[in-house]
This record gives sequence, structure tokens and C-alpha cells, in this order.
Amino acid sequence: MIGPGRCGAVGMKVMEEQTKNNRCGKVYLVGAGPGDPGLITVRGKYLLEKAEVLVYDYLASKKLLKYVPKDATFIYAGKRGGVKHTHTQEEINQMLVDHAKAGKIVVRLKGGDPFIFGRGGEEVQELYKAGVPFEVVPGVTSATAAATYAGIPITHRDFTASVAFLTGHEDPTKENSNIDWSKLATGAGTLVVYMGIKNLPTIVENLIKYGRDPQTPVAVVRWASTPEQRSVVGTLETIVTIVKDAGITPPSLIIIGEVVKLKESVDWYEKRPLFGRKIIVTRTRDQASELVAGLEEAGANCLEYSTINIEPVQSYDVLDSELERLNEYHWIIFTSLNGVKYFFERLHGRGMDARDLKGPDIAVIGKSTADYLLTFGVNADLIPNVFTGEGLAESLLDQGVEGRNILIPRALQAREILPETLRGAGAQVTIAPVYRNVPPQGRKDALRADLEEGTVDMITFTSSSTVRNFLTMVDAADNEELQQLLKGVKIAAIGPITAKTVTDNGLRVDIQPKEHTIPAMVREVVDFFTAGR
Repeated sequence: MIGPGRCGAVGMKVMEEQTKNNRCGKVYLVGAGPGDPGLITVRGKYLLEKAEVLVYDYLASKKLLKYVPKDATFIYAGKRGGVKHTHTQEEINQMLVDHAKAGKIVVRLKGGDPFIFGRGGEEVQELYKAGVPFEVVPGVTSATAAATYAGIPITHRDFTASVAFLTGHEDPTKENSNIDWSKLATGAGTLVVYMGIKNLPTIVENLIKYGRDPQTPVAVVRWASTPEQRSVVGTLETIVTIVKDAGITPPSLIIIGEVVKLKESVDWYEKRPLFGRKIIVTRTRDQASELVAGLEEAGANCLEYSTINIEPVQSYDVLDSELERLNEYHWIIFTSLNGVKYFFERLHGRGMDARDLKGPDIAVIGKSTADYLLTFGVNADLIPNVFTGEGLAESLLDQGVEGRNILIPRALQAREILPETLRGAGAQVTIAPVYRNVPPQGRKDALRADLEEGTVDMITFTSSSTVRNFLTMVDAADNEELQQLLKGVKIAAIGPITAKTVTDNGLRVDIQPKEHTIPAMVREVVDFFTAGR
């Protein structure tokens, strides 16, 4: 939906040009979906990437913020029942108008769909009055998401062909309710109630009073489509007590109707193998996506605590000089994804490309590094059977390295086992630092709070650096405090070197995949929990 306003309707490229000239901006009301960040629309994601000002709600997934440019202005405008709002609706309306009139591209990110109990219509009215251009991007509404993720089809031809959405929390300033319970109670096969937990007793009372069977099945779903999702089932007669005993609180949706009977057979989301498991991922933020995606696909709630930041080295003097004589090398060895990334960034920065690597053979430490290398158009000539420095060294020794010139682009600080072994066999080894590991700043308090809460099931480590920096972030006074913080927490290490760093620090490794890759690690984690260990 597009509203031209008095500033005129314009496209995104034109809008970007307008902002440069400090002319009128535009507001985009974007539906964030119900909670799972993967449910945002393609259009919504595109607009987040273009935002100069983001005004976002409590129910919009924080993971969507990663798509917004870092130099954008972020404004939290969340509202929660029983909690003082950060901004009134009038203040939010004015912010949208002011930023747009300042020539900004403004994205108003709203949970669910902006026009289904999201007050999006009110915000659009204010934008129209102020002459501000706007566009509305629909989102997956919480009603359909809650039902689907709870395993309940809200329509089914064997049960009902009608559904009604209603709010359990109307405008408190209205004198009379707009809900006609006498017609609604039996007028639709399925009822989905938004924001109804507080008034659940009244809702149930009205439905039974006006003819709904007290034995009608009811489901209540909290935090639908998120790892914290929780659902309970009862009848109109029992659901109030069930919700109270289970401690179900907002945000929750109520689904009423015979279709709730299908939950037992249709439920899929809460039956995933890692559902309800809380797992800390310590991999660097840029490289955590594969691990997080694999664990979340299995249902885990991943807490991302990057324990290392990867930065380029301050000087590339060593690499620059070696790039001038690449044809003199017999081997180039990559021991990590970051080594590949920063090597090629420097290579391309000097006007060179993969064609300049036609002389030396290329060795990598494992399959993941080989796959990443291939994205730069280069096939690895050697991948060891064992994905460790020792395994790579052994494979190279089998090739014969005496008198060979070998270049290793790697971290500024790294294990010396590989270069030392190769030198001991008569190779001429040059180490070219291309990146460095820097401990991240901040989030220490949040990490400790999550551990102290006692709800973390597992921590994953993908390198020795992640182990050491994690311990630094935790900042335990002694081993006794560390053991207490990690009581009941399982530990997964990607390989033997990482595992040894864990055990050297007095901790136990519960999972170590035979194949030292992220997919293998995900499989081992799933097997571990599904086996009930």
C-alpha cells in the first residue's frame, strides 16, 4: 500500500537522491512477522537495508536489526502490557513525521502485520495529515503464525470454513465494546484472540454465556514462532485454570475451535529435536551463521556471544613482499576461513586475482576452508583426512616438502605446530600475518546473567581462541566459581585442539565430532540431546 502525501510518490533510488538534497523523506511501515526473523518479507528486508532511521517495536525480532546500516538511527518504541511505554503513540507518530520531513528514509518496524491490531492505520492517518509519503508492507500476522507453529490449521474443511480475529484488549477509552459476543460466540468456527490473556476469564465467560459449548477445545500459544514458544491446550471450561497453573503470560494468542484437536497430529515446531534447548554460540559473528542456522533449524534457541573479533593486521608488509614473488612458491597453505578472506582482500586490493596463483599448489586445513576458497575461483589441491594442523602437516610431509618454499597466510598469533613441522622436514616456510584475533568489548554482563540464570544447556567452541576469550568474558574469580557458573552446562568442541584447550582449563568436553566441521558438530549436538544423554 502506498500513500503519496503532499511530498509526492517516489521510488527508492529517487528517495535516496532526495535525502542527499535534504528534501522530503518517506516512511515505510513494515510488518516484521510474529517473531521468527526468517518470516519477514523480501520487501521488508530490502527496506531495512536502506533505512536511515529505524523505529522498532517490542515484538519485532532483534535479529532483524542486523540488516539495518550501522550508521542508521535506531529508536526503540516498544510497548508492553503493565510496563511504562518508552514512547506514547502520539510521540511515535511525531517522530515518524519529523524524521521524514528531515529528508530521511524511515522504517517503522512493527510486530506481525501493521494493519492487524498493530495501530498501523493510526500512524498512516497521521502521516497523511502531515503530508508525508508512506508505504505499508504487510507482514505475517501473529494469528496465523501462532496457529501454524502450534500445529493448528485455523481452517479445515472437516471442522470449519470460517475464522474470526478479535482483540482481547480494546481501546480502554471507549465507552462500549465493538465486539458483539452474542453473534461472535457461535458465528465463526475458529476464533483467534490477540492480547487476551489478561481478560481470558471474561472472554471465556462471554463465549459460554452466548452459546459456545464449554467443551470447545482451546489452545494458548506464547511467543509464537520463537525458540521460547510454549503452548497449552484445554477447553473453554478449563483453559483459565490451565493458563494460570502453567504461568502463561503475554505475549500470547488464544485459538478457540474444533481445529485445536488437530494439534496432536499436526504439531511440528515444538517436536523438533533441539526445541527448548538454549545453546551459547561463541563463534565470531561473521562466521556463526552456519552453526546458528543448523542448530536453530533443529529447534535450538541460540545465544550468540562472539568471543573474538577478526580484524586486519596493522601492516601487510610481509604479505605484500611475498605477493611480488608468488611464482617462487611451491605451496600456499590456508589454515582458516579468515586466512582465505583476508589474503584475497589484499590480493584484490593490489590489482591481482586468482590467476596470479597459477604457480603454487594450494593446501587447506579442511573441507569448509576448501569450499570457501572455491568461492574465489580456486580449487584446493590438498585437503587432509584429519582437519587439524597436525593432520595437514602429515599430508604435506607425504608429498615431500624438503627444499620447498611454502607460504602460510594466517592469524598474527597462531599455533606453531604446522610451520615448525614443515621446517623440521627441510621446507622454507614464510608466515604472512593477514588478520588478528581481538577479544570483543562489552556483553560480559549479559553473558554472565544468562549463565547465572541456569537455563543454558550447552556451549559450543569452534577454536581454542573462542575458549580462551570466553573464559576472559566470563571473568570467574577462580575455578570453583567457573564450575558453579557452568553447572549442568554441556560443552561441544569442534576438534581435538579445541577440546584440549577446554580440558586444560579444568572443564569437561561432552561432544567432539569425528569430522571437524560445522555440519558434523550440529549432527553430534542433535544426536546427543535426542539420545537423552
